[in-house]
Amino acid sequence: MLELQTTSPIQQEAIDWLFLAESLGNQFAAREIEADECDLFVADNIARLKAAGLVAAGVPSDLGGGGASYTELCTVLRILGRYCSSTALAFSMHTHQVMVPTWRWHNQNAPVDGLLRRVAKEQLILLSSGGSDWLQSAGTAVKVEGGFLITARKVFASGAPAANLLMTSAVYEDPEMGSTVLHFAVPMNAQGVTIESTWQTIGMRGTGSHDVVLSDVFVPDAAVALRREQGKWHFIFHLISMIAMPLVYSVYVGVAEAARDRAVQLAMKRRTDEHLCYMVGGLDNELMAAKLALQHMITTAEVSQPGFETTNQIMTGRTLVAKAVLNVADLAMEIAGGSAFYRKLGLEKLFRDVQGVRYHPLREEAQRKLSGQLAFGWDTSSL
Repeated sequence: MLELQTTSPIQQEAIDWLFLAESLGNQFAAREIEADECDLFVADNIARLKAAGLVAAGVPSDLGGGGASYTELCTVLRILGRYCSSTALAFSMHTHQVMVPTWRWHNQNAPVDGLLRRVAKEQLILLSSGGSDWLQSAGTAVKVEGGFLITARKVFASGAPAANLLMTSAVYEDPEMGSTVLHFAVPMNAQGVTIESTWQTIGMRGTGSHDVVLSDVFVPDAAVALRREQGKWHFIFHLISMIAMPLVYSVYVGVAEAARDRAVQLAMKRRTDEHLCYMVGGLDNELMAAKLALQHMITTAEVSQPGFETTNQIMTGRTLVAKAVLNVADLAMEIAGGSAFYRKLGLEKLFRDVQGVRYHPLREEAQRKLSGQLAFGWDTSSL
């Protein structure tokens, strides 16, 4: 059973994480608009999250963190998504990199307490390259005395300008084991690490999801946390799928909620139109579908163990949330009518931001293939 409910009653009274998210969200909205218009990273918003203690909210209280529960953090991200899409999405990438070792600390007694204590004490921001790497990984690791030299380009690294540690991987051609993926953390200020400002996109423009380039970056042997066969499902990816996807997709449900509310507000003068009422009812159906699928993902993460069946449940939920959220965005534009086309009214931005829901793994085609393989009883060792 997933044991992430670490907040004591005293701490819950001391810190109302959901109220804090609402309060911060109201402060973030203006900076979000500026970031969208100018392709700027939401640096000030991330700094405010850090100052408010949310960077270490998911770290167990025994290790110096806030002890927020998994469900609380999903809700925090959903609330932030209503106010500031880019801030919420960038923060979700850090959050899941905290909650994965938190799960391992509770459930496996894994030696990850050092990392979690550092996040709490130093307010470290963790940067993920997992979505773009996935099972194959990218980049090369060349063996040298005492470690490896890493050369790679990691794309879609959300939150890169504010990050302290890059949680990433590269492929080592092991003479005995063949193509082996090494997992490790790299300080963003390490020699050979640079950020290339490539993030000019249709939506989520403030996430700072630039390319991180590693040029002969030295990683000592002791820093390699995991070795796995390239291209094969591994326990760590079942765990990442289980923990990360509900957190990330909470953001998009929050964006969809904001789009729904804005569309209704813009259409209020025409509220006696029966056809318009029918359309708004359909929009609310789609939003409810997204919420129900998200709740299924969160519940599955809370009560399950990592494995193919859990991954199947999580990734099926991911597909259903994505479909419903995209339908909400489409209907919101229809309901608002021509006014939705004007940037100053805000709905156009939400429509663009929500398009990012398409691109996180597993995308629908890969998810449906995996579900079908499991339904037909394929040997999971070959997947």
